[in-house]
Amino acid sequence: MKRIDLHVHTTASDGSTAPADAVRLALERGLSAIAVTDHDTVSGYAEAARAGETLGVEVVPGIEISTRYEGPVHILGYFVDPASEVLRPVLDWVIRDRDARNRKMVALMAADGLPITYEDMQRRYGEVVGRPHFAAFLVELGLAADVQDAFDRFVEKGRKYYMPRSFLSIERSIEIIARAGGVPVLAHPFQYKLDDAGLRRLIEHCMASGLRGMECLYSGYTAEQSAYLLALAGEYGLLPTGGSDYHGSAKPHIRLGTGTGSLAVPYEYLERLREAAGKQKT
Repeated sequence: MKRIDLHVHTTASDGSTAPADAVRLALERGLSAIAVTDHDTVSGYAEAARAGETLGVEVVPGIEISTRYEGPVHILGYFVDPASEVLRPVLDWVIRDRDARNRKMVALMAADGLPITYEDMQRRYGEVVGRPHFAAFLVELGLAADVQDAFDRFVEKGRKYYMPRSFLSIERSIEIIARAGGVPVLAHPFQYKLDDAGLRRLIEHCMASGLRGMECLYSGYTAEQSAYLLALAGEYGLLPTGGSDYHGSAKPHIRLGTGTGSLAVPYEYLERLREAAGKQKT
């Protein structure tokens, strides 16, 4: 079976692996295709696509947009046009909001005497800085044992250095993905800690705005959990997708293509997404 990974993050957002290196790693892992789904940006796709052409690995343009429902919800978009004029102003707004949040977090840390400026963070981690980078910085300073410990004690909601950010609505996020030519998909459904009735309400809410698919195979999900999601996707007529949510060293327990176990996403899922997007294989 040709295997793929439709949920990959790079240094264009909060991953630690450069886009081209993610493609090289995919080749090493025997993957036929990956989707670059960085948070709120498509800037890593071009580099990954060039590497994919050289190495013979198919690279799908994607994005993962952070939204809010009863809590945070992520919407994946597949086959979005990276050059879309629809995406640009919205993503620019997201970047401005994220930068404002990050500067507030830097100010909180600096007030405690930590040797940090936002410019230093960007030189160290790149233009796109997120909470995982702040967590990694705290580990480097010896204030946390690892990234998860830094999240738990310092940068998670309710902790000392946490600052909230603004989110697009689910409706707006799905609309943007669709207008950019993409297929909107609900990411990692079990991450929202909803019971069956709550998950169904979320799915129906998203479908009312144009949701087309749901991530059913995901890093760390058991066979029983995946079977439940696949049955739910079939019931609602949603396309099944799957991916590891690879972030490199930011989430070292997750391996590209295999997640935390025997994740095996079939190429058929990509073919169905491509058909839904009205794209031809190049």
